[in-house]
Amino acid sequence: MKDKETRQRIIRRLVERKRIASQEELSSLLRAEGIETTQATLSRDLKDLRIAKIHDDAGGYVYALPRISQPARINSSQSEHTLSGIDSVEFSGNFCVLLTRPGFASMVASFIDMNLGHEIMGSIAGDDTILVILRQHAQPDVFLTGLENLIPGISDKVRK
Repeated sequence: MKDKETRQRIIRRLVERKRIASQEELSSLLRAEGIETTQATLSRDLKDLRIAKIHDDAGGYVYALPRISQPARINSSQSEHTLSGIDSVEFSGNFCVLLTRPGFASMVASFIDMNLGHEIMGSIAGDDTILVILRQHAQPDVFLTGLENLIPGISDKVRK
């Protein structure tokens, strides 16, 4: 088994050069490179590398590397697309749950992590649900303001 740094370098190269739609597909490509890995290790590698699924032009979702110069605010077209994928936002103490359309959660969580990481401990994304854990002394209304700055209109999705 190759070391973590080598494995992650190969993962970056594969994601950069190929349209990969699933962890199973990525795992298979890694095996072809002589790297056997578990699903848990692959998930950690994707998180470490900040690789997320994004909507592609063919109407599906593929893994993509983060942009080096990620803007602090998405453009209006991206914002409308992202907002259309979010069904609701609900707070319970220092937890925030965002419900999305199927396939959107990973992309939205990655964007939140990149831009609001200082206000949160982390996020966990499934296919259509995101759990965001705010820092101990963070206030939900301050976090929501940050979300609104990133994704204008998201305040309208908050469940009371």
